Amino acid sequence: MATRDATTHWKGGLNSGTGTLALDSSNSARFTVTFPRRVGEPEGTTSPEELIAAAQASCLAMNLAGTLEKDGLTPNTIDVTASVTVNPSDGGLSIDTVAITLRAAVDGVDEERFSALAQRAKDTCPVSRALAGTTITMDAALA
Repeated sequence: MATRDATTHWKGGLNSGTGTLALDSSNSARFTVTFPRRVGEPEGTTSPEELIAAAQASCLAMNLAGTLEKDGLTPNTIDVTASVTVNPSDGGLSIDTVAITLRAAVDGVDEERFSALAQRAKDTCPVSRALAGTTITMDAALA
């Protein structure tokens, strides 16, 4: 299976320093990261929490497509938004929750069956499994 890499180069202290995050495997992006922007308004920078949200959203969309296909269904569209909340905890920070909103257009499935398949996709998503110590909620519905 695949291994993916990212690298951060940091200069300075926590509150006055800055970092550059590179997506090494794809070489598709470089991001600035700072602690004040991590816990405040982003102002054009990203954060570990935003990257976790991106990982959760993209992983779940792919996993739901596969889960639906295994059940004989083909999705027309899948839209996933993941919101990651970080709060102070024990002298540091803690990711408390990931709130997912999922909407999909899928022919030939009712809301109850779709809900069960969406829950299965969330529970078997590799990113959800990696975040097993975090509360992950999901609002899933047909579009």
